[in-house]
Amino acid sequence: MADTVREIERKYEVDDDAHLPDLAGAGRVATVGKAGAEELDALYYDTPDQRLAAARITLRRRTGGKDAGWHLKLPVAPGVRDEVRAPLSEEPPPELTALVRSRVLDREPVPLVRLRTRRTVRVLKDAAGAPLAELAVDEVRARRAGKAGSGPAEVRWREIEVELLGGGDAALLDEVGRALVAAGARPAVAESKLARALAETGLDRDRPAPPGARPHTPRPRGAGKRGGKVKGKGEGKGKAKGAGKKAGPTAADVVLRYVREQVRVIVELDPAVRRDLPDAVHRMRVATRRLRSVFRSYTTVLDRAVTLPLGLELKWLAAELGIDRDREVLTERLQGALAEVPRPLRLGPVPARLRIWSERRRAGSRQEVLAVLDGSRYLALLKSLHALLEAPPLRPAADRPAPGITAAAVLKDYRRLARRVEAALAAPAGRERDEALHGARKAAKRARYAAEAARPALGGPAKAFAKRIKRVQQLLGDHQDSVVARGALRELATQAHQAGEGGFTFGLLYGREEARAADRERELPGLWQKVSRRKHRDALRA
Repeated sequence: MADTVREIERKYEVDDDAHLPDLAGAGRVATVGKAGAEELDALYYDTPDQRLAAARITLRRRTGGKDAGWHLKLPVAPGVRDEVRAPLSEEPPPELTALVRSRVLDREPVPLVRLRTRRTVRVLKDAAGAPLAELAVDEVRARRAGKAGSGPAEVRWREIEVELLGGGDAALLDEVGRALVAAGARPAVAESKLARALAETGLDRDRPAPPGARPHTPRPRGAGKRGGKVKGKGEGKGKAKGAGKKAGPTAADVVLRYVREQVRVIVELDPAVRRDLPDAVHRMRVATRRLRSVFRSYTTVLDRAVTLPLGLELKWLAAELGIDRDREVLTERLQGALAEVPRPLRLGPVPARLRIWSERRRAGSRQEVLAVLDGSRYLALLKSLHALLEAPPLRPAADRPAPGITAAAVLKDYRRLARRVEAALAAPAGRERDEALHGARKAAKRARYAAEAARPALGGPAKAFAKRIKRVQQLLGDHQDSVVARGALRELATQAHQAGEGGFTFGLLYGREEARAADRERELPGLWQKVSRRKHRDALRA
């Protein structure tokens, strides 16, 4: 079983003959106690092309010290990492390798660097004797464990680590850091021992870009279909008019930037979803939707023949993730609605019934999500997304200036949304209107994401347009959530009836959801009238 520890620390470089200053009186530090010395031996694992190192992730097997075992360190913020620990074993444990699968894909981590460290530990305490932080003076020897590098086989250095204990205040690290710097220490350039070892042994010099990280380099403006140079009028008679001016982004630059960002989000959120961190499933699902949407909106930039199969796989992934996320959102909505019901109207074991219903659905959905992330279909999707970024399937319009291409795509999606909203407003009340409003909600998402992708090209107008469309999307989303909630309330009422419990409270909640949906339907025409003003569309064309 893996355990997770939040690590908040600072690192400093020191010379071999440097002396540790007296830190008593540095901020809240009152006393400094010795905790002894440790001999640590760590073997760091990575793929041969160092995909984990490129993502600032470390995987190691360490013996010696109080926390011997396997450690996977995942970046959270500068100076902050989550260390996921597992017991010692000969091979990397599956519970840790699963957390880096989205990075390594189908490649196996192998030993890369071995670090032997002699660590002298001191504990910084406050006036009451409570430990605030742990300070370690490390004498490090790093040696390549695998292929040869262009640097020395072994390097040595001395450094200081200061790590907070018990979730302390990060300001303490600033106070201690100032005292160390005043005594001659230098903030570390490398963010980890591994990063320094790779740099000084030369292993990082041949590191290729991680999968999908290579940016698109557009063809020069005016290049022919075969890349040949097109001569312009007056060539060879001095600089052409406008020469020397910085060219604006192409449509490919803008669209691929957005695609690359969504792929990055999916890859980075994979371990968070596996660890069941708050909001991770929702954010990953949104990234899949944004990616699929931009493929559909920008068919003049990216070849639909290539993106269509990817879009279908992204739709599949979003649906699988939705099993867990939809349950989570629905449960929160029902619990919130129940909390608003006066206690005298809560008849029967309604909270218990709702809790049992939610937990049963969660138990199955959680396992299904993990099975998806461990499956071959998901791995194939990740590899296909990386392949797309490495060799984008660009169409002829991709090298044209971005503003015109992106504005046209946004306005096309807006017109599609307008048709769906008008159809929904004209539909008869009931199931037909509910389905029409749900279709309009999907169109609103697509128009919003198209505008988000266009922001680098269109600036403020695209930002404002996306914000207005988001208001429509949220209203329609609340309506759809009400439709789903009513279905769940019918199911709960049926279960309660079969168990001999009363269904009054569930009926009351059902009626409130009906009223809420009716309110959203009444609000839509006025909101749409504000959002769909011609001046908003004209701003995108300017």
